[in-house]
Amino acid sequence: MTGFPVLSVMTWAPFVAALIVMFFARHKPLLVRWVSLAGATVSLVASLWVYWEYDQAVAGFQFHETLSLVPQLGISYLLAVDGISVLMCVLTSIIIFAGVFASWTVKERGQEFYALLLLLVTGVYGVFVSLDLFVFFLFYEIAVLPMYLLIGIWGSSGYVQPQGIFGWAFGRTGVGSKEYAAMKLTLYLLFGSAFILVGILALYVAGGSRTFSFLDFQAMTFDPTLQSWVFLAFYVGFGILAGIWPLHTWSPDGHASAPTAVSMLHAGVLMKLGAYGVVRLGMGLLPDGTHQWAWLVGGIACVNIVYGALSAMAQKDLKYVIAYSSVSHMGVVMLGAATLTVAGLNGSVFQMFAHGIMTGLFFALVGLIYEKTHSRAIFTMGGFGTMMPGIATAFTIGGLSSLGLPATAGFVAEFLTFLGAWSSDHRWWLFPGVVGAFLTSIYVLRVVRQIFWGTKSEDPHFQNLPDAVGTEWVALGILVFVLVLFGVAPWIAIAPVDTATVPLLMRLAGR
Repeated sequence: MTGFPVLSVMTWAPFVAALIVMFFARHKPLLVRWVSLAGATVSLVASLWVYWEYDQAVAGFQFHETLSLVPQLGISYLLAVDGISVLMCVLTSIIIFAGVFASWTVKERGQEFYALLLLLVTGVYGVFVSLDLFVFFLFYEIAVLPMYLLIGIWGSSGYVQPQGIFGWAFGRTGVGSKEYAAMKLTLYLLFGSAFILVGILALYVAGGSRTFSFLDFQAMTFDPTLQSWVFLAFYVGFGILAGIWPLHTWSPDGHASAPTAVSMLHAGVLMKLGAYGVVRLGMGLLPDGTHQWAWLVGGIACVNIVYGALSAMAQKDLKYVIAYSSVSHMGVVMLGAATLTVAGLNGSVFQMFAHGIMTGLFFALVGLIYEKTHSRAIFTMGGFGTMMPGIATAFTIGGLSSLGLPATAGFVAEFLTFLGAWSSDHRWWLFPGVVGAFLTSIYVLRVVRQIFWGTKSEDPHFQNLPDAVGTEWVALGILVFVLVLFGVAPWIAIAPVDTATVPLLMRLAGR
């Protein structure tokens, strides 16, 4: 390590805040919130400092920190960031900072809620900055496992209409309940973790069992057959968290049942861990496997885009609309990565960021709407724009970014991805992507019109509703500002990302 350990500070500040909350803030709700906010703020400042100080001319991994943990097995505490992980750390910081304010009104067991939330974020930071794959995997599990308790205790249950040939099983399995969603999410993600762990151990053994360092693995040339099945293992393992079809079904249930801040982190950051893992480990270490399976990654991404959009159109619950839209938008992320072009991969990473901010905003808004109306049923609501103009405006801006309106971050991400698809070896990928964008505009505009700008509902429960107040404005203001800022000035994100994607694609081209 040279200089101040800024990456460790960024990563462990939420964990320290969680310890303080658990041991020193019992029965002091206001102190719990302020300590949690302090932890999130330290990480936010640290991530912005890292972004500002990252030397784009030098590029590569910077801010190295190293500490030997188990020398006999080659396990080290090895941290560093490149252009991609810098942007992902900034995304995480923004979402958790906004999420603390979005959860300001949590009353039930607030101490444990904030502690678990901060523990989860520690795992997320660790994944983005770790270059030792063993430690990477430990942080990955830390990021995933708290979701079970956060959804199972503080989540919400809703009725899901039995449909299809398996409708008879809905009542027996508890579909729609928070317990069902928590268990389903955990089992799916642990199933994916098994694939990831097998892939990491396979590389460790093939590399001579001397190190888990990403940088050392990157300097090795693995057998093409090994690359083939390990890439597939990483794609399935990380892809489950990224919501790839048909292993995505945990995601809508998890989104719909999670409390507001958890939904923000779930869609805004956790799903990005899956895509990040495919790009960092799959594409970064296995060039032959990447070329062999790129057609599969891109093909399933096209299914994600269209299937997710069609599923979102069929929903009547507002949270399920946003949940299935995330499945569609994560398809755009995976499509951009599969193109193996500079524009496509830059669009993929930019979409991770843009979608993270956009869904963070959406779920913060859905949480506010539910708190004020106690309903998520889209077609029972109407005319809310006159009563809550601030919430209506923020929701409209988020919707316009979702459908790809110019001057929003969503437009830049989709444009780059589609440009990459047209430049790739599979030009037909562009057409499902464009169809998905068209379908997105349909369901987004329908929801916005129905809830905010349509005929006012006659339901007595929906009269004289209040707009956002106090701390509620903080999360909305930050997320809307970032969404527009990165749409107007996309170079803020693309400049550092380009320093990581170009060398990665050069390595893939020279395999």
